[in-house]
Amino acid sequence: MSFKPIIGLTADSKLIDPHVYHCVGEKYIRSVIEGAGGIPVLIPPVSREVDLLEVLSILDGVVLPGSYSNIEPHHYGGEAPDPDSLLDPDRDHVDLNLIDATVELGIPLFGICRGFQSINVARGGTIHQKVHQVAGLNDHRENPDDPIEVQYGPAHTVSIAPGGVLQALFDDPEPEVNSVHWQGVDRLGEGLRVEATAADGLVEAFSILGARTFALGVQWHPEWKPSDSPFYAAIWAAFAKACRERAAWRHRQNPLRASNY
Repeated sequence: MSFKPIIGLTADSKLIDPHVYHCVGEKYIRSVIEGAGGIPVLIPPVSREVDLLEVLSILDGVVLPGSYSNIEPHHYGGEAPDPDSLLDPDRDHVDLNLIDATVELGIPLFGICRGFQSINVARGGTIHQKVHQVAGLNDHRENPDDPIEVQYGPAHTVSIAPGGVLQALFDDPEPEVNSVHWQGVDRLGEGLRVEATAADGLVEAFSILGARTFALGVQWHPEWKPSDSPFYAAIWAAFAKACRERAAWRHRQNPLRASNY
């Protein structure tokens, strides 16, 4: 018997006057349903009141989505951000306290854009706050005046590292990806293996060495119309397979879980 995996997505804390809402972009939720065949559940940014280990105990996978907010620089010893930079300390707290526990428990982990950067910071890495102002690096931002389909359309190729996770998933050594970010990896965190780089050398993907299952972070946005990109679809399929395996294992540990379906 096959069980749909339960996949958690860490949420943003967003003020929609006068109330605070916990939000996840629909495109991530759709990708969990359609790309990973899973049941999406929201992980609210209230980890100071909720035991994250208890949350993880019911999950078969974790997605750390992208966001309009950035990680507070004090987490990696960076300079103070611009006054107009969007921050979300509650999201930071959840992500940074969830990552190592997820890996240690053997739960598949997929970090996207902000989530990719969170993994790097959790592993002791640092972030370029403005990639476009770093000598030798390209401008990786989208044009805000373009239609959203253009903003999230193919922007550049990435070079897949030999012998890694991504090479095993996809034959093309230089697939196209979108580019919708203005922060990026500066110093790579401990225990991370580079999986892909942009032409300017910026790290675009990494995996977590020693992880027992899927543990990948990407800087681009594979949640954007993954059915239109064989590369994006292959990544979601690999994550889905790992989540199904976790779901099957959890069912063997507790056969009564079948009553949830």
